[in-house]
Formats: sequence, structure tokens, C-alpha cells
Amino acid sequence: MTMRWRSLLTAGVLAFGLAGCAGVYKSPAADRSVRLDDTPRIAVISAFQPELTLLLNRLQRPAKHSVNGVEFTTGTLEGKPVVLFLSGISMTNATMNTQLVLDRFRVTHIVFSGIAGGVNPQLHVGDVTVPAQWGQYLEVLMARETAPGKFIAPPFITDATLPNFGMMHPRPVEVRSAAHPQIVRKFWFEADPKMLEVARSIRSVDLANCSAGKCLARKPQLVIGGNGVSGQAFMDNKAYREYTYKTFQANVLDMETAAVGMVAYSNGVPYIAFRSLSDLAGGGEGENEMGTFMGIAADNSAKVMLAFLAAWK
Repeated sequence: MTMRWRSLLTAGVLAFGLAGCAGVYKSPAADRSVRLDDTPRIAVISAFQPELTLLLNRLQRPAKHSVNGVEFTTGTLEGKPVVLFLSGISMTNATMNTQLVLDRFRVTHIVFSGIAGGVNPQLHVGDVTVPAQWGQYLEVLMARETAPGKFIAPPFITDATLPNFGMMHPRPVEVRSAAHPQIVRKFWFEADPKMLEVARSIRSVDLANCSAGKCLARKPQLVIGGNGVSGQAFMDNKAYREYTYKTFQANVLDMETAAVGMVAYSNGVPYIAFRSLSDLAGGGEGENEMGTFMGIAADNSAKVMLAFLAAWK
């Protein structure tokens, strides 16, 4: 056998061996069966660091774990075993990392604590909302303009039945679960009724109206029930805020909770979200208020969430 043929044969055997191995090897980090902790825990999620600071300061017996760059901290809050982590901002991060915590920890319930934009004109900065259901309001059809200001959906899209905002026609999302493996389209993802009932029992949380020398004009209130919506855009537009309230009767909007609700639904895990208004999503006078009142809102949400954990049996 010539040297040339030996080289070709060796290369072919190596290529065949590598092809046979492709898709077989899995690193331990990629193995979803590897749990980092077997204690039944409540997953406590916030989107970004300022929302989680007060909770981390209250956490007892903290222990840190890291997966895919996400830091999970286990411990106890108000006597309840929990795992705290940041979802990251926006829908994809929230979806991915909520599934990650369910894969790696023994999660019994999911709780979200953070800030939001106010949509209901009866609510004010600093108020804490606990919606009964969440929808993805930016899951939309971008419709064709058939005449000036007239936008029409293609005939094969039959689920864009909610009122449109210009070319944007809201639609439900496709979802399935172990309990319902057939794909269905669903707009609202309901918070767990038992968790919502406990939230309704909260009475004595002292919500702050001042922080770092900045004060709100009124004492914040706790509002249980109603609707929340989420989407992958920071919303600071008065007209779209008014449309969102009219169309979805939403109290608040954010960039994560409906995604968490969808993952919770698909996995059959109860969830609830506590969101405090840091701004009015474009409805306030002057520039957006988030930079001024984010600290008050984040702490108020965390306070109510801690009161919920204390009351949870």
C-alpha cells in the first residue's frame, strides 16, 4: 500500500470515528439530570441586580451555584427554602433561565419580584401589583397596509382578534405541557389561585415612599388581581400605554413575567409575580421616572414578596 493510500485510509477512519461520536458525548454541565440541590425550594426570581439586593441581604445560610454563567443562591427566606437568581432582562432570558432553574433544582413554586411600568391610570409610582394573569402583548402580526391607515391580516391568520395598534395585531402564543401535549394557542397565563389567595391576605406591609432623598407625592398601595402584560420592549409611549390599558385592561407591564408564566404553565409549576411601579410607561409628565424611583419600587416589591413568604404555609 502506497504512503498516499495509507494517509487517505487513516483520514477516512478518523473522520468516520468523529462522525460516529458526534451527538453522543455530553458534558456533565449539559446533563439536565444533574441536580445541584435536592431540597424542595421556592424559586425567587428578579430580572436585574437592584431588584434582588434586599432579598439577598435577608437570605440565611446562602450557598452559591453557577450554571451557564447564571448564579443561583440557595438558602432560606422567612423560614422557607428558596433559590434566588436573576432571570436577566427580557423575554428570552426569562424563559431560558426559568427553565434552567427547574432543570437543576427541585422547584415547587415560582415567585417573581421586581419593578414594572404602570398602565392603569388609577395606579401610581411605588404601588405594588400582584396580577391574577399575564399575557404576551407584543406577540403580534405586523399586518399589511392595504390603504392609508388600514391594516389587514392575511386570511390564514385567524387568531389576531384583539384590537390592533396600527399594523400591530396581538396574537396568543403556541404552548404545550405534559398535562396538555397538543399544541394550543393561549394568551393569558394565570397565577396560581392558592398563591394569589395568600397574597390577598397580606395587610400590614409598610411600603416606602422615600429613598435617597427622593419622595413620592402619595403613600404607595398594594393592589391584588387584574392583568399584567409582558414584551421584549422597554415601553415609554403615552399612546401605546393607553392602547395597552384599553385592549388588555392591564394594570402593569414588564419584560419578563409572562415568559416566566408560560414556562411555569408548561412545567406544571405554580407561579405568582409581585411588581412595583417604577414609572408610568410614558404616561407621566416629563421624562421617564424609572431612574428616579427604581430603588423605592424594587424594595417595595421585595417587601411584599417577603410578607407573602412569611404567610405561605
